[in-house]
Amino acid sequence: MAFKLTWYGHAAFGMDIDGTQVLLDPFFTDNPVAAEKGDDIAADYIIVSHGHGDHVGDTVAIAKRTGAMVISNHEICNWLNRQGVTNVHPQHIGGGYSHPFGYVKLTIAHHGSALPDGTCGGSPAGVLLTPSAGGKVYFACDTGLFHSMKLYGDEGLDLAVLPIGDNFTMGPDDALKAVKLLVPKTVIPVHFDTWDLIAQDPHLWAARVEAETDSKAVVLAPGGVFAL
Repeated sequence: MAFKLTWYGHAAFGMDIDGTQVLLDPFFTDNPVAAEKGDDIAADYIIVSHGHGDHVGDTVAIAKRTGAMVISNHEICNWLNRQGVTNVHPQHIGGGYSHPFGYVKLTIAHHGSALPDGTCGGSPAGVLLTPSAGGKVYFACDTGLFHSMKLYGDEGLDLAVLPIGDNFTMGPDDALKAVKLLVPKTVIPVHFDTWDLIAQDPHLWAARVEAETDSKAVVLAPGGVFAL
């Protein structure tokens, strides 16, 4: 049983879950810090948290090339249908489903979700994943801080992935508060340094996490890998 997480930069991830390839928010094209090209990425499933271009990213091209099933909210799945992507699985906030690679629940996220062409992208989401390989992983995705994060922490998190870039999402101070609500064994910061507007020092933030909580903070460089 194996779970391997690769951060491709910004908020794009690949997960190898017992040999199944799962992408989250595959933003490669026009991503100045991307560690790979979308054309080189394998995928069996793609999860899209919300409609913004830096999260939908290369979903359409990758899904068409690989035949991967795309998991997202109903509005985004309908939009993907209109782009020629027919293998989709719609869910919504609070709803979960047991996919072959694990149980995926979409969670609250306080953000926007307009799609690149201005179409309504429904409600933005985070992702609470129970991989078939074992463990519990929470991707906050793009969000501000909210107290109900404690409810996700109550499930017993092995890993939390939190934005720290500020301006568009939580900044370092609020992300630290989120760690205290979530109480994960390990936390990984993302959504920073892609552009100057969201520049942060992740190592300084990681040091604060480990000084003020019992969580371990892991800072990945684009292309870096973390294994549960």
